[in-house]
Amino acid sequence: MDLHTLKIFQTVAKLGSISRAARELQYAQSNITMKIQQLETELQTTLFYRHNRGTTLTDKGSTLLTYTEKIFHLMEETKNVMNDDQIPKGPLIIGSMETTAAVRLPALISKYHKDYPDVDLTLKTGPTEQNIQGVLQYELDGAFVAGPIEHPELIQKEVIEEELVLITDTIQPSLSSIKDIQTRTLLVFRTGCSYRAKLEQWLHQEGVIPNKIMEFGTLDAIIGCVSAGLGISMLPYSVIAKQIQDGTLRQHPIPNVYGKVKTTFIYRKDRYVPTSLIKFIDMLSNEVELLNNKSLI
Repeated sequence: MDLHTLKIFQTVAKLGSISRAARELQYAQSNITMKIQQLETELQTTLFYRHNRGTTLTDKGSTLLTYTEKIFHLMEETKNVMNDDQIPKGPLIIGSMETTAAVRLPALISKYHKDYPDVDLTLKTGPTEQNIQGVLQYELDGAFVAGPIEHPELIQKEVIEEELVLITDTIQPSLSSIKDIQTRTLLVFRTGCSYRAKLEQWLHQEGVIPNKIMEFGTLDAIIGCVSAGLGISMLPYSVIAKQIQDGTLRQHPIPNVYGKVKTTFIYRKDRYVPTSLIKFIDMLSNEVELLNNKSLI
């Protein structure tokens, strides 16, 4: 079993097809097939189910893929360690909830870019669950998610506690009961969003089933549609503070047990922390300290 063969195995596993893997690697299909057969013989197990749509990993194949990815990540990490001269540079991929990216991160990202221009910083937005998986699968160096997060492979640092509020258009009267929500359309992010989970937990606890739920991909779309009277949503107050002050949205309080959510920054325990990420975490820690006095990151 060598690295070349493992790379072929990983490519077939990811693409689900020997023919697609052959095109991807620019090898003859027969060579790919031979390498997989040799690997299965060496390990004395079947790694793939073959069918007319391609290939599917067996249980043993899935286990080998997990170890294969760890091997390649370790090799990449080793190279990064050897090349790290303690000067922040190279790629740094940070995940974030869209609400955090919109309100809490612009100043931090701007300052980081100014101080460390040789770092190619990328910010990817998505729901909490997606960001957690991104960090666990080595696709993100770190991520801002709704916490707390209890996972043996992750380190978390608390950033801020957000206050959640219900928002409606300004014509909507005060909500006297959660049951008033039942007749309104709920505007939410896709499944995996922590704010949506909080809202659904509250509704479930109260035995309320909303008539209709509409999913949106962006924060601006939710705010715009709520303002236009399409429905109701639950978001951090920091995100919609300006619209509340401008009189384009109306806020409604919710019980404290559902009205608070912590934003945390997570990264892997077992991964070498490059200088670029160390400096990002240091800068974040400094901004969090300022946050205690200024209420913003």
